[in-house]
Amino acid sequence: MSNSILTIDMITRKALEILENSLVLTRTVNRQYDDSFAVEGAKIGSTLRIRLPDRALVTDGAALQVQDDNEQYTTLTVSSQKHIGVNFTTAELTMQLDDFAERVLKPRISQLASSIDADVANSFKYIGNSVGTPGTTPATSLVLLQAQQKLNENAAVMQPRYATVNPAANAALIEGMKGLFNPVSAISKQFKNGMFGEGILGYDELNMSQSIKQFTTGSRTGTVTVSTTVTAEGSTSIVLTGLGSTVIKAGDVFTIGSVFAVNPQTRESTGSLYQFVALADVTASTTATVTVPAMYSAGQALATVDALPVSGAAVTFLGAASTQYPQNLIYHRDAISFATADLLLPQGVDMASRQVHNGISLRVVRQYDINNDRLPCRIDVLYGYSVIRPQMAVRLWG
Repeated sequence: MSNSILTIDMITRKALEILENSLVLTRTVNRQYDDSFAVEGAKIGSTLRIRLPDRALVTDGAALQVQDDNEQYTTLTVSSQKHIGVNFTTAELTMQLDDFAERVLKPRISQLASSIDADVANSFKYIGNSVGTPGTTPATSLVLLQAQQKLNENAAVMQPRYATVNPAANAALIEGMKGLFNPVSAISKQFKNGMFGEGILGYDELNMSQSIKQFTTGSRTGTVTVSTTVTAEGSTSIVLTGLGSTVIKAGDVFTIGSVFAVNPQTRESTGSLYQFVALADVTASTTATVTVPAMYSAGQALATVDALPVSGAAVTFLGAASTQYPQNLIYHRDAISFATADLLLPQGVDMASRQVHNGISLRVVRQYDINNDRLPCRIDVLYGYSVIRPQMAVRLWG
């Protein structure tokens, strides 16, 4: 019995299935905003403004104290278009779909998925919460529980929570935790495939991804202190001094003496120094103005720290200067949001199709190249991601 001719819609649906199954980090983040970009012909630069939950102070007594809204917004911008090229002939369209997928689609789509995951893994640059020892591969349950502690102190919802780690951390953690009293099914799965399972230490999933990023810290050196006291609530910059001629990189994490993190619900100190993250590169010449997330003291509805930084307070950077460290990620699903947009279907081509499943939109276009007598095909995804609630995520340094 001869095979039926594969259609472009069948190929696109299969390509989308392979892409979705190949994603690791991106599969576990929030994708609720996909529908907002589900318009034909979306372009790079389309932006959605996302409203964050309001926060207010609880007051004592019978007298009403009305408070203004503290509405916060962040943006999700469709800023990345990735594609991968593939050639398939008319003869290959007579193959069984599964054979075609295995031979033609899967080798390319898996690379596309890894590239998207690697892009989303750059989310670490917006996250200050950190656990682990820089330069030491995490290998015990304690570091995973410390990450849970950070999420709890930041009032993150208990579920769903995920951890995505690089191959080195995956191997070390499984080896380091093999003696724990885990369910037989979980132990069996780890033994058989060398991967964690589900529902371990409060995480819905512990996943391994080769797309976890390496971060090289800035060349910051010297005895660094705060140069100028921060006085304005909501400030997004801190002036540091004592740096010399060095660079602070976007993603560098540092603490400031006597500036402690607060629980966003109780606004009481967690007992841990607040971990600031630099949001942009800055070149220092003795002093440097570092851009950080907005700071609010404990008396404010949007409190992040117990007190604003004061002049002369000691600054301590995490990790050695100019050193590369893996940035494994632990997060509640709503910490990071990812969305794809519907790309335009061009006219006058040999084949074109767009399919959407579980919020992921993928387009396949094939055209005849008369100059070279070939049938090049491209598979495209247009997407964007944003760290919308960085306090609900943690970097696990390796």
